[in-house]
Parts: sequence; C-alpha cells; structure tokens
Amino acid sequence: MNRQFDVDLTSFNTLGLRSRARELVVFDDAARLPALQALVEQAGAFFVLGGGSNVVLSGQVDPLVIKVQSRGIRLLETRDDAHIVEAQAGEVWHDFVGHCLEQGWPGLENLALIPGTVGAAPVQNIGAYGVELEQRVHSVLAWNFRQARLVELPAADCGFSYRDSRFKHDPAGTWLIVAVRFALPRPWTPVLDYPDLRQRSALAGTADARAIFEAVCQIRRQKLPDPAVLGNAGSFFKNPVVPQVQRDALREQWPGLVSYELGQGLCKLAAGWLIDQCGWKGRRDGSVGVHERQALVLVNHGGANAQDIERLAQSIRADVRRRYGVELEQEPVRVV
Repeated sequence: MNRQFDVDLTSFNTLGLRSRARELVVFDDAARLPALQALVEQAGAFFVLGGGSNVVLSGQVDPLVIKVQSRGIRLLETRDDAHIVEAQAGEVWHDFVGHCLEQGWPGLENLALIPGTVGAAPVQNIGAYGVELEQRVHSVLAWNFRQARLVELPAADCGFSYRDSRFKHDPAGTWLIVAVRFALPRPWTPVLDYPDLRQRSALAGTADARAIFEAVCQIRRQKLPDPAVLGNAGSFFKNPVVPQVQRDALREQWPGLVSYELGQGLCKLAAGWLIDQCGWKGRRDGSVGVHERQALVLVNHGGANAQDIERLAQSIRADVRRRYGVELEQEPVRVV
C-alpha cells in the first residue's frame, strides 16, 4: 500500500481549509482490499476521502485517511430497459457523466458538473435539476471492513433518502465504496421539470441529452463559484423538509417563501432563500463568507480553517432559526 505520513490535505478539499493527516494511504485497486483491511485493523479508525468536495476538515485529522483513486468504466449489460454501467469509486463524477453521454448512455446529464467522485455520490445521494441519484443506481459494490468481504448492495438496500443513505448511518468504520453500478434508462426520456430548465426555450421539446448536459453546466457555472478559484464545498446546507402546515403558516407571514411539494404532507423549503432573506448573501466574516450569487454556498477567501467555517455556519443557522423557526442541517461531513 502507498502509505504517507503527516500529509498536507489543504489541496485535497475544495474548501481549501488548512488541514493535515497523520497518515494517508492511496486506494487504487480492488486487489489491495485485503492489505487495506489489515491496515485499517491496525489503525482502528479511518476516513474515506474522494474529491474532498463535501467535507469540512479539521486542522489535524487523526484517523487513517483512505484516498480513493481507483479508475475504470465499463458497460456490463445492455437490457431492453437500461444500460448497466459500472464505474470505479475514484472516477471524477462529472467526467463519468460526460463519458456516458459520449458512449450513448444518457440518463445522468441533469447531474453534470457536481463536484466529487463516483464513490461519494451514493453516500450523499446527490441530486440536481429534477434527478436524484437513487433513480439511476443499480447497485453499490462496497467492502465491509467488519466482515472483511466485498458485497453488492442493491439500490433498495442503500437506504436512500434526500441527501442521505445508509453509508452515513451504519456504524463508523463499516464501508468503503469500491464501485457503483448504474441503470441508465432505455428508452431515455428528458427530465425538464426543474424551473431553471423549463425556462430555457432552447430545451423545449428537446430529445438531446447533450443539450441538457450543456445547459446544466451553464446554469451551475452562473450560480456557483469554481472551487479552483474560490474555495467552497457547494451547497453547505440541505433544503429543510417540513410539514405542509408549517410551510403554509410561514407563507402567510412571508408570501415570497420558496418551497417545493414533496407529497405525503411534506414540503421542501429553499434554504438559499431563507439565508438570503436573513441578509447573509455576499457577507464576509474575516477569511470566510457567503457567496455573492448563491446564499447556500460558504466560501473560503483564503487561509481559513474549520473553526472559521463552523463559526459562520452557526451564525447563519441561528438567524434562520430565530426568524423562521426552521433548523438548517449542514451537508458537508465534518472530519476531526
């Protein structure tokens, strides 16, 4: 195994937070899983790091860091209803989406330009512009460190819910996602229900997945800062899910409240709108702040650490709680 000690993680997280790992090991081949099992048993605790786009790293990360860098994409089967495509966990998510389109396997285009790796995608159950990952997952191949074996978990066994999965809630130290298998629909039909896509006249009636891919990329670039230019972890807060009666009561007081019906008496509130209305968009607090175009995005203006980000996030949550009685939940995982 490629083991490194006292490793600078600043460039390994898109927030650009100052952080160091006590020990880091690179995982790039499933054949190394038995050796990795022995190393994890020796270390006692570990943290899996993919693209570093959904984490808040502390200044010193004590658990063993497993840096996933495995590569490989293959078509397993073409069925009447789907292409079954397998991608290794270390593949860059956006590049994988583009590769699928090039091969004639549409279905992921609405999820273009989401940062991170394929292996991290099911952990967060990523979603955007009307498509949730759980709609496209066939199964997840993962190493179970507690049982020292590779298992295939069907999508139904992954515990998917809004920005959530069993991989967040099973006991710490259980899983390393090795590969993800996708069922990309045949025949393909475009998903254009999301307002940002509906408003684009060029997409009206389109049957061109590449056009949707390009439109999503353009929208995301207009709304979200490039982490290579301004450190960020994308959307820092989840859109809170509340009972419809609570949404209705809030709307009586704030008619402009942005929300989305989920069914079963539940609604999703737009966290960005709540934060913006509290006056946070574009505000700066020392080395950190809220992005000027998207209130959901917290940014590192340079030299920030985890404490700086957490202080800002707590202030935002407190303001939203005080004004709307709504609790915001952080999306990025805090790693200590």
